Amino acid sequence: MKHAFVAEHRPIFSVRRMCRCLNIHPSGFYAWVKNPLSQRAREDTHQTKLLTDARKDSGKAYGYRKLHDDLMELGETSCPNRIARLARLAGIRAKIGYKRKPGEYGGKPSVVVDNTLDRRFDVAEPDTA
Repeated sequence: MKHAFVAEHRPIFSVRRMCRCLNIHPSGFYAWVKNPLSQRAREDTHQTKLLTDARKDSGKAYGYRKLHDDLMELGETSCPNRIARLARLAGIRAKIGYKRKPGEYGGKPSVVVDNTLDRRFDVAEPDTA
């Protein structure tokens, strides 16, 4: 964050003076300019891209456990906790259950049957009601 500020205001102010004010080393700033992303950050972006591709292939239903298995099949090496962190940062979540639309419950509509007994349960002869 500080390095980005120094890079943005570099045309206006001296790099050494800004580094002194922000309490950072000028050599650290120049190393950041030369290589702004660390090795881990580059691996994270690569694996995040693989995660989103694997999620699309799964129909957007897989969570981080199955996505980790997919990455292992592709030959990527990483632990499930890292995949969970990358999935959380990318907004990838497992699809849990399937929501029903309100009012649509399937099946056949109920049929109302006429009340032929009319609450007369005692009859004189069988099969006469």
